[in-house]
Amino acid sequence: MARVNTKPKVLLIDDHPIVRAGCRRFLEQGVPAEVIEAGSGEEGWRSFLENSPDLLVLDLTLPGIGGLELIQKVRAYDPRAQILVFSMHADPIFAARALEAGARGYVVKSSSPQELLDAVLQVLRGGNYLSHEVAQEIALLNLTSGGDPLKELSARELEILRLIGEGRTLTEIAAILCVSYKTVANSVSQIKTKLRARHTSELVRLALHHGLAGSSK
Repeated sequence: MARVNTKPKVLLIDDHPIVRAGCRRFLEQGVPAEVIEAGSGEEGWRSFLENSPDLLVLDLTLPGIGGLELIQKVRAYDPRAQILVFSMHADPIFAARALEAGARGYVVKSSSPQELLDAVLQVLRGGNYLSHEVAQEIALLNLTSGGDPLKELSARELEILRLIGEGRTLTEIAAILCVSYKTVANSVSQIKTKLRARHTSELVRLALHHGLAGSSK
């Protein structure tokens, strides 16, 4: 009789090969887990459909479909999907939007390897995990006024702003997000209103300033 593989299957989505290689070795030894790699949002989505992983570990800044949009897409397909964000962004806005989109945990890349392992194990067990660096800030986020202008943006609007920062046209954004051009144009108008920006060039500068734009087309 063939031996059943009881290792959890983890899909690791990050566009930096060095990060993926390090995380893969760490998760294979520390969990231990069977790790599948993907380097973009589109590749991650295809791999998710093909492999039915027990856990997705993904970055937010990905080429093409970004992390926030991918989280929403995965959770719409499978509401039980377990997702952990592993991101460079320590700003609580990003963590809050990821959790709103359906992630079960959020760990910043400046965390210790042990914290990443703790988060993976916790989410695999069906729990939630917040990196120590953002937990308190998220608790205070709704109690403060002013501050970060991105606070007013929804997860979809934050993703559109990221794509604008990468230099994508509205037509390209509509294709990436699988929505109509009109929907994107309306969202951009709302983003401009919320951020008090008159021109798209101002949105590009804001996206770059907040570190939203990563890999480009």
